[in-house]
Parts: sequence; C-alpha cells; structure tokens
Amino acid sequence: MIRDELVKRSPFRILERSTHGGLGKGNIGIITALKGVGKTACLVHLATDKLFQKKHVIHVSFSPDTSHIVSWYEDIFEEIASRYKLENTMEIHDDLVRHRIILNFRQDGVTALQVKKSILSIINNAHFEAELVVIDGYDFSRSSHEEVELFKQLAGELAIEVWFTVSAISFDNETDNQIPGSLRKFESLISVIVKLEAREDYIHLNLLKDHDASLQQDLHLKLDPQILLIADEK
Repeated sequence: MIRDELVKRSPFRILERSTHGGLGKGNIGIITALKGVGKTACLVHLATDKLFQKKHVIHVSFSPDTSHIVSWYEDIFEEIASRYKLENTMEIHDDLVRHRIILNFRQDGVTALQVKKSILSIINNAHFEAELVVIDGYDFSRSSHEEVELFKQLAGELAIEVWFTVSAISFDNETDNQIPGSLRKFESLISVIVKLEAREDYIHLNLLKDHDASLQQDLHLKLDPQILLIADEK
C-alpha cells in the first residue's frame, strides 16, 4: 500500500534504527536547526508520519499565527499525493485531518502547567487518544527546569512522545557536541536531539544526543527538502 511505502521511507525509521529504538514513549525529543532550515516542516512531517499510521496527534504552536502550520500540513500532503499518485485523495486527507488537533498559545500568556492541563483535557475528556504531541515555537531560553519537567511528566503520564523545535543562533559557537546553549540546563530531561542542516539541494540530519549519550553522529540521510522523505541514503 502507498501508506506503507510512505511510512517506510520516513526518515524517522532510520532514526529509530540509529538510536535506542527511536525517541520512545515517555520521552522528549528536540529538532534543532538554524532559523529557516525547516524545523517546523520536519515537525509537521513527523506528525504526518504518525497520521499515515492512523495515530492521533496534537500539534501545539506558540506562533502568533497558526495558518502557516495548516499550510505546511496541506502542502506536504499535496506534494505526497502528487508524487505518489494517491488514490482516494480526499478520503485520505480527511482521515488525516480527523486524527490531528492544532492548539495555539502565547508563551507570555500561558504557563506550562496550563498547556499540560489543556492537552490532558483533550486526551482524557474528549477521548482523543493522541500518541504524539509536537510543540513548535516554544522558547527554552525563557523557560525554567520546572516548566520543561512538566512536559516530561506529561510524556510519562500518558506514555506518549513529545517533540519540540529549537532554533539555534549559531552552531559554531556552541559546545563541542553542538547541543544548543539554550538546552544545556534541560539536557537531563531530553532523550534525543536531532540537528537539521541545509545543504545545496537536500536536508542533512545529525544525531546530537541519543538518550544517555551525547554525540555527533551522521545519520547518512539526504532528505527531499519539499516533502522531507528520504531522497537518498549514503
């Protein structure tokens, strides 16, 4: 089936094989890159990967406007549908939409505890059994260890994966293992950190942290910059 092929070609299958089984339930993962490289697109692709597996996803955005988030979902789906000549396109599209919820918050207007409670309410009261929460635009430099720990607790309580995006100002000035400085004080709460790098015509992935190991590992992946599926394995 086309769905099976798309799931198979997701870069996250490589990530699962390259790490201790992937991020894993109950853990926090980070996608980091310089501004404009494609962190949000990668987060949306991560969510779409789950949606194609018929799993529920909650997308939390701290952006002032969520219209670009919806546009990313639509653009990635349309590109996939075109390239893979999906049949029953609208039926598949509508099914994916039913399996996702997008929430929007302002970090200066809501606490991490309130965000956690909102997610718990959706899952427990609305019976939306999400297996993945992705959080875009959260500013770790403005957060405390206690606040990030609430998201770690959320992942553990619900046995789900939680992925964040983090913008790096410059990797040249970071520590030797290139983990962004804004994450250093939260490193004990984070299980996996993946760095995206823009090359001439593809997106390259490096693994900066794999659970208890801090490292810099080339995942030998070239991603199509438009749909973030595997373009080539070196």
